[in-house]
This record gives sequence, structure tokens and C-alpha cells, in this order.
Amino acid sequence: MIKKIIKKVKSSYTVKNYRSIYPYVKPYKLRALLAILVTLPVGMMDTAIPWALKCYMDSITNGKSSTISMYMPIFILIFSIAQSVFTYASTYLNSWVGVKISNGLKYDLFKKLMRYEAAFFDKNASGIVQARFNTDVDTACNGLLNNLKMFSTRIFNSISLIIALFVISWRLAIVAVIVLVIALYPLSTIRKRIDGIVGQAVFSGAAIATHYIEAFSGNRVVMSYNLYDHQMKKISNALDFAFKLGIKMIQRTGILSPIMHFVIGAGIAVIIWMGSYLIYHDLLTAGGFVAFVTSVIMLYQPIKSIGNDFNLVQVSLMAMERVFSILKETPGIVNRANAIPLVSVKNKIEYRNVDFEYEKDKPVLKKINLDIKVGQTIAFVGNSGGGKTTLVNLLPRFYDVTSGKILIDGTDIRDFQLDSLREKISVVFQDNFLFTGTIRDNILLGRNNASPQEIDQAVKSACLEEFVSKLNKGLNTAIGERGVLLSGGQKQRVAIARAFIKNASVVILDEATSALDNKSEAVVQKAIDNLMKDRTVLIIAHRLSTVRNADRIVVINNGEIVEIGTHDELISKKDIYASLYNTQLK
Repeated sequence: MIKKIIKKVKSSYTVKNYRSIYPYVKPYKLRALLAILVTLPVGMMDTAIPWALKCYMDSITNGKSSTISMYMPIFILIFSIAQSVFTYASTYLNSWVGVKISNGLKYDLFKKLMRYEAAFFDKNASGIVQARFNTDVDTACNGLLNNLKMFSTRIFNSISLIIALFVISWRLAIVAVIVLVIALYPLSTIRKRIDGIVGQAVFSGAAIATHYIEAFSGNRVVMSYNLYDHQMKKISNALDFAFKLGIKMIQRTGILSPIMHFVIGAGIAVIIWMGSYLIYHDLLTAGGFVAFVTSVIMLYQPIKSIGNDFNLVQVSLMAMERVFSILKETPGIVNRANAIPLVSVKNKIEYRNVDFEYEKDKPVLKKINLDIKVGQTIAFVGNSGGGKTTLVNLLPRFYDVTSGKILIDGTDIRDFQLDSLREKISVVFQDNFLFTGTIRDNILLGRNNASPQEIDQAVKSACLEEFVSKLNKGLNTAIGERGVLLSGGQKQRVAIARAFIKNASVVILDEATSALDNKSEAVVQKAIDNLMKDRTVLIIAHRLSTVRNADRIVVINNGEIVEIGTHDELISKKDIYASLYNTQLK
């Protein structure tokens, strides 16, 4: 039965996963080993008390209690102090190693997260990402290492106590071990009982976390639309679901500890009955019986609660499996073998028979063919949902084409090193994300080694100079989380300054002024005009009045290019573009 239990535990966490975690343990292996070894004396010192009681009781029955009774308390006190010191050392070492391993895993998971393609973030809520890339690591490392200390202590404790039992009375020891095996047997079923529920529990917790994140990020929408009841209903449903999963977990595993309690209680009753028989027939001394019973109670007592502890260990093992499953995943967009760096964009960018779909058999772009010469400004217009943003998002490989090719100077962009490709492209979004920090910090994200002169020029070109000059701390002004302390126009100009610092030869403007009022748009448009000088520019435009001077305007409808030409050419055709333009004028 013991072999079956061990086999179950091993099957729940394969040797392959042990090999996976070893690189994270290796730098601290001496401390990790020491943390385990320290539990050896902690566990074995528990046998001191039963032996002390045996000697004490035997001395009383032999009439030699005076000397032993004098030194016995001192003896127990010394052992207790030593055990306390070793216990503290074990706790400290386990915590130190655990945090180091956890941080190493979190670092690599975050590194993996940073390299996932845009489709990953489209499909996964923020709470799911938080759970899979952060919470699971804490669950795995904290649970495993804390319980490793507990189990290693109990293993050494159990071994020493079992040896003591056989030394005192092999007859009673056999009974005690049989009871121990029967009590531990239900642990072999834990993995089967909780498999499936744990995964659901993780996602239910992630859903709750997502509601909190949405409440924080969308607080103004909640207030303006009085969405309090709506949000409370959503969190209530999520909490109810988590509650039901928790109850299912209790239903499937909660019976284990009561079973152990009963088996152990029955075992102690049998041992007392047999012990009385052995004492009566002079096969066991009174001191030996007291020591045996004390040892059995010390052996069995932790077993009563080990079901819950073992349950937590299984949860930790499952979390570790999820962590390493992520580390083994390969992002959808990576460098090809023998990818080359993109040095510069010299001649043209070409879309050749490009098809794209987010979901299989649901095309978003169909047979896109387009040449963009270096230095040109190309505007993409059309009805919402037509595929404009998708088309330009393919160039920096936020997504990869489903079929066809995008080429730069005749080379497929998938043959370029991903970082070098994106280094040549600056993107100014409609809603630019600003990071917590200062204005300077966010501008320098474009290139962190920019000189003070380059920063000043970027600020001037982005039309930020007047705004920054009015701030007490200038560029060192903190902007709050997501730039909450700045207006929409100010955020856009910081993003444009960031693009200036990057100094990429290709610029993508994704409806960069559509969310601004007229006054802010005028200032931002001036900054954009400065950014567009001497660069290849791709503009996604909602307001057609902003693209009149583009070299070519590409009209996209239902994923297809339906018109290409200058503003005047398309107006004279009196077709889709002309209709859109005249509608906006009216």
C-alpha cells in the first residue's frame, strides 16, 4: 500500500517536471539541501521525550527516581531549545530558497509573456494572465516548499519514532505500522478527487480578479452609467461559482481527515488493549508502555491533519505543472531559423496576395495587393470593421498573415529578426498607453540612450514645449497610472515625442486624432505633420479631411481594396470614397 501511495505521488508530478525545476534550484542547491537536512534533527529530536518518559517511569518502578527526576527536566529543556533553533533555521532557509525560486520562475514567465503575440492578449482576460503568470507560481512554490519542510520533518520524525516503537516492543510496533498504512491509504485518491476542480478554481479566481481590474480601469464608465448593480451582479455570480467549487472540493476531500481520525483512534485503542496484555505477562515494562503510547500519539497526531496538507501539496503540484506548461509553450510569432536583421527600408513595402483571419474560415482580409514606396504617405479609409487596422498591424507582425506575403525590399518580413523589424517602425495609436512614471520616462521608451538635445528636439517637434514649461517639474512630472493625469491630447503628444525619439523610418498612425476635440486635434495634427516629414507613413483615418494630402488613399471595404488614388482622383470618380467624404462634410 505504501508503494501505491508513493507511486500516486510520483505520477502526479513527473520526473520531467523535476528536471524542469532543477535549473531554478541549482543556484541555491546547497541552501536547499541544508534546509532539508536541518529538518533531520528537528524530526528525530521528538523521540527524546518518549525515551525520557521511559527512563523516568522505569526508574520510579525500580525505586531510583531521585537522580533521574532531577536531571530529566533539564534534559528535555536542552533538547527543546536545540529543536527550536533548528526549526527556525529550517523555516528561514526554506523561505529564502522558496522566494529565490519563485522570483526566478516569475522572471522567466514575464519574459515569456512579453514575447506573446497580440492574439494571445486578445483571447485571455487580464485576470487569467495574472493567475497563470503570477499566482500559480506563488501557489506552487509557497505550497511545495512550505509543505516540503513539513513533510521532511514528519518523515524524519516518523522514521525515528517507528524505530523507537520497534525497539520498545516489536509486537505493538507491527500493529502501529499497519494502522499507519491504513490511515495513509486514502491519500492515494486525492489527485483523482481534485483533478479538474483545481483548474476550474484557478479560472474562477482569475475571473474574480478580472472584475476587480475592470472596476479599477473602468471606474469612470461605472460612475457615468450607474453600473453599480450590473457590476455587483457580475462579481456575485463569480463569487457564487467559486463558492460552489470550494464546496465540491470539501465534498471530495473533506472526508479523508475524518477517516484518518477514526482509523487512528481505533488503532490507539487496540494498542492500549494489547499493551495491557503485554504488561500483564511481563513482556513490556510500564515505562516502555508509557513511552510506546507517547511515541504512537506523536506519530499519529500529525497524520490526522495530513489529509488537508497533502491536498494542498497536490494543488501546488498542479500549479507547478501549469507553470511549466507555459514555459514549454512557443509564442505564435517568433524568429524564423536563420532570420536576418533589417538594416533599413530602402525601396518599398509590398503586400502580395495577403489573406488574414482571426478565426478559421472567417476572413478579415482578402487578396490584398499593395505597393508602398519609401517616403510615401498612404492613407487607409473605409467603414468600421473593414480591416484597416488589421492590415497595418500585419506590418510589425502583431499578427502573421494567414496566406500571402508582406515584403520589404523584396524580402518576406518573416525572414527578418522580429526586434529589428519593429525597431524600424513607430506606431502612434488612437489610445496610446503611457506607463507609470514621468513624462521623460515615457518619452525615453522610444530610445533610452537619447541625448538631452534629442529629447528637447522631440518635445519641441511634438508640440509639448509650451505644456511642459508650465509644469513645476517639467519633464520629470509624474503622470499617474496609464497617464491618468494628462488630457487625451497631451497623451498623444507624449506618444508622438516617443516616436520622434525612436526615429524609425516607417510610421503607422492608427486614428491618432479621432478621439480628440477640435482644439486638441489641431495641436496634435501639427505634431503629426512634423513626425511624418521624410518618413514612410501609413495612416488609418476616420476623419477624411486629415488625409487629403496623402500620396495615395486606399479604400478598404469588407477586407478588400476597392479603390486607390489621390484625393482628387477618388473624388472625381464619385464612388465609395467620394460618398464617404461628402457624407462627412454634411
